[in-house]
Amino acid sequence: MFKSFYGMTLNPFDKSLPENHAFQSKDHEQMLSRLNYLKSSRGIGLFTALPGMGKTFALRCFAQSLNPNLYQLSYICLSTVSVTEFYHQFCHELGLDHGPKKAVMFRNIQERLLYLLKEKRKTFLLAIDESQYLNLHVLRDIKMLMNTHFDSLDCFSLILIGQPYLSSILEKPVHEALKQRIVIHYNYEGLSLDETKHYIYSRIELAGAARSILEEAAVHAVANFCQGTPRIINSIMTNALILGAQLKKNTIDTEVILSACNSLSLS
Repeated sequence: MFKSFYGMTLNPFDKSLPENHAFQSKDHEQMLSRLNYLKSSRGIGLFTALPGMGKTFALRCFAQSLNPNLYQLSYICLSTVSVTEFYHQFCHELGLDHGPKKAVMFRNIQERLLYLLKEKRKTFLLAIDESQYLNLHVLRDIKMLMNTHFDSLDCFSLILIGQPYLSSILEKPVHEALKQRIVIHYNYEGLSLDETKHYIYSRIELAGAARSILEEAAVHAVANFCQGTPRIINSIMTNALILGAQLKKNTIDTEVILSACNSLSLS
């Protein structure tokens, strides 16, 4: 309904927009540059952010940019698993049959990773989302999986993605050996005020509408409420467009934005 009212060809705040329409925020560019370094250096990359900041979307953009002849990226988002379940997932991503014995799976995984690197000239990248939920034993085994040729070679890149307190978890002495393998770490800062304004206006123009459908004061209201979190911005703006169309408002003002914010409240 709101698309026709505001002359839009699509919902500009839909999370399913393709990767080539990614907004080039500082956070997005910083994560991509570090991922591009990690794919060559191998080792562990740690990326932390509050929910809704766009770290998983940045990973999608990175995956789209990879040459499939040189790199294989696998994504695991179920991190509340036992050690055995983790090995099963890892074997599945590598195309290996998994058995009941961890020692056999451990050896098969290392052999496949070494084969990919040495024989196929292909680097394997494993991305684990919501890594703050990985238990101590899985983190310990990840460290051991990266020990190849008497710890002289990193056969794959590990991308740990999680919320900021993941950094505190890895600071514990029990994870010291794993922490030392982290070659890059980036924590999202969120969109600045200027980035938020540019993000909103660029999305509206992407959909074929004029930025004049939104008062500047309304943009500031969105920025103040969302505190630089793209997911919340998307929700607020989608609700505001729906409400604006229902109220026949050619220009969305702060009153509409306030109503859109209130509609997100669970209380």
